[in-house]
This record gives sequence, structure tokens and C-alpha cells, in this order.
Amino acid sequence: MIPRYSRPEMVAIWEPESKFQIWFEIEAHATDALAELGVVPKEAAAAIWAKGKFDVARIDEIEREVKHDVIAFLTNVAENVGDEARFMHQGMTSSDVLDTCLAVQLARASDILLADIDDLLAAIKKRAYEHKFTPTIGRSHGIHGEPVTFGLKLAQAYAEFERNRERLVAARKEIATCAISGAVGTFANIDPKVEEHVAEKLGLTVEPISTQVIPRDRHAQFFATLGVIASSVERLAVEVRHLQRTEVLEAEEYFSPGQKGSSAMPHKRNPILTENLTGLARMVRSYALPAMENVALWHERDISHSSVERMIGPDATITLDFSLVRLTGVIDKLLIYPERMQKNLDRMGGLVHSQRVLLALTQAGISREDSYRIVQRNAMKVWESDGAIALLDLLKADPDVSAKLSDAELEERFNLDYHFKHVDTIFDRVFGK
Repeated sequence: MIPRYSRPEMVAIWEPESKFQIWFEIEAHATDALAELGVVPKEAAAAIWAKGKFDVARIDEIEREVKHDVIAFLTNVAENVGDEARFMHQGMTSSDVLDTCLAVQLARASDILLADIDDLLAAIKKRAYEHKFTPTIGRSHGIHGEPVTFGLKLAQAYAEFERNRERLVAARKEIATCAISGAVGTFANIDPKVEEHVAEKLGLTVEPISTQVIPRDRHAQFFATLGVIASSVERLAVEVRHLQRTEVLEAEEYFSPGQKGSSAMPHKRNPILTENLTGLARMVRSYALPAMENVALWHERDISHSSVERMIGPDATITLDFSLVRLTGVIDKLLIYPERMQKNLDRMGGLVHSQRVLLALTQAGISREDSYRIVQRNAMKVWESDGAIALLDLLKADPDVSAKLSDAELEERFNLDYHFKHVDTIFDRVFGK
């Protein structure tokens, strides 16, 4: 976790105080359930809630001696509760506390991320409707293809992040399970009703079968989902970066008053936010692989996963949270230049309409192969002139074309609006009617 790329709300979930508070609630709720079952005195359960408190520095001090974080925590709580504390952790194992706590933290982190995605979706939708019919060039291989609208570009991103939201909802459900099953997961020393009670109190579901740990395929799916979301962040960021290139300049990040682009070149306006998002996406994706490697633990439990999760849990969620909020700001303030879009559309002498001419010639009775050859020989002249020659003029002068299509028929094939006749249909599919 780097403060530069962190937001306080997400960071708070992973602070030691938050973690130990969740640990305390797990232990206290479990003791309540044990008291209801008659395993421990109800007075002891009440005393734990009334007098139970902890001190992070004291826990660290104890851990330096005992080399066990959960024991250190329990020892510190017992120092405050007194004799009744002996009834804490009855029949439980450390993983019951650690894994259930991680489930709570990841669920809470998911809720923040879902809210982030909702804000991003709102920003994308707003800008998409603003530019629903703003003509721009669609590129294939980075080369001019056919006209699209800038609204359609943004609609693609909206649909992608809607899918990501659904993925995250599923991943949250997958991760939000509780295990209070004792050593090797048999419930030998603790009743399953305790697990049910703790799960209910913490907003989790019961893990159907745990070994001594919650199965790590759940965590693998969760972090893989974060990686997919990060990839979508990068896709939209890269689009902005390409559009901001000087030769293109169809859109660019907002450049605030007083902002500096380069230490050497005063004219520079660099896409630093989206470049940063590209880098952060690489980090979030990198956390998915160790999560997958955590699935194969030895027998009923080992702790090879533990050190990994202490790193990737905070880092992946904090970084993605920051990234989503930053991307929302980029989209909300994105500078969009319709005039430059139109200029780029017109730059290559009408080549963007070549397919319509090809199809018109096939409809007029020329084979597809011959139609392609006729259009291409004219198109290459336009290409080689860097757009100085107009494709329409060449086609009008080509006897093979004029034999089949009138000038008016050719001109109709160069109508830009033709390409946008189904924009409303696509928007209805993406955003709903």
C-alpha cells in the first residue's frame, strides 16, 4: 500500500485496529453462541462484551515473544477481561478467526468497489449521451476503418463495466463465507450452530465444508475478478492515451490551471492520469496469480497462503479503488473535440466509405472479387496521395464504376449519417429504453 495511490475509506478496512476489532467480534459472537448452548457461562460472554478491549502496541509486544498473532491478541484481551476470558476461543482454531476476518474485510472492500463502479458508470453514461451522435473514426489495427460515434465508444465501456459490476457481485458472494469449524474443520470441539450464529452476525454465509481453512478457490476467483476489472480500466485509459496523441487529439485529459506537463518542454500536456492507470492495472492483475497459487495448500492446512494474502488483500483492493475513482474523474472532465474528430474523418479523402461502394457494385451485378479490385485500385491512389485526392472523384471518373452507378448513387454512398442509423438501437441495448 502506497499512500500516493490510496484512499482513506479503503485503507481503514485493512488497518490493524479494524482487523483486531473484527477478530474481537468473531470471538465475542462465538462465545455468545457457546453460552446459549450451555458450553460456557452466560456471565462470561457478557463480560467479554463489557470489558473486552485491545491495544495494538501491546498485541505487537506479546507477539514478539509468542510468535503467534492470534494468541497475542487473545492474551491482550484476557488482560482486560480477566478470568472470564478463559472461555474465549473454545473449540476454535486460529484460521477460524483469520479466515472469517478476511471474508469480512474483502466483503467490505467489495462494497466500496461496487460504489466506485456505480460512480464510474454514471460518468460514462453522462458523457456517452452527450456525444451519442458525435461522428468520429473507428479504427482497426490503429488504421482508419469506418465512422462511428464517440458516444458508441463510451457505450462500449459502459457495457464492459456493467459486466464487471456483475462479476464483482458474484465474487463478493463467493468470498463472504464464515468458517468456525475448529482444528481440521470437523467441528469436533465446537457446535456448527456457533458458526451459523457468527455468520449471521457478521453478514456472511456459512462455509459448507472447510478443512482448517476456507477453500482458496474462492479467493482466487475474487482476485481474478479484480484483475479483470483492472484490465477494463486499462482499456479505457489506453483509448484516452491514443486519442490524446498530438497527431490525433480527439480527446484529452483535463489540464488544470497551473499544471505543468514537462520539466523541460513548457508546451507539453501529457496523459499522466491514464498512463498512471495503465501502470496500476498491471499491479492489480499481478495479484491474481499468487491468489491462484494459494489454492493448492497441504492437506487440511498450511500457512503458505497467509503471507501472500497479507500483501495482496490490502494492495489489490486499495489500488483498484484508487484506480476506479481516478478513472471516473478522467471521464467526467475529459476534454472532447468534435471538430478535430470530423477533421480526422475527412483527412483521407473519403476512404472510410469504400465498403459502401464495394457493396453497391456487387448489388449492381459485378462480382465481389472484381468490385473489390475496382474500389481498391482507386483507394490506393487516395492513400498514396495522403488524402489529397478524393475517392469520390476517382470513382466518378472510373468507367467500370460509372457503367454501373450514377454520380448521385455514388454520392449517396458517401453519406456519413448512413453509419449512424442504428445508434439508437445500440444505446437502447446498452442503457435500456
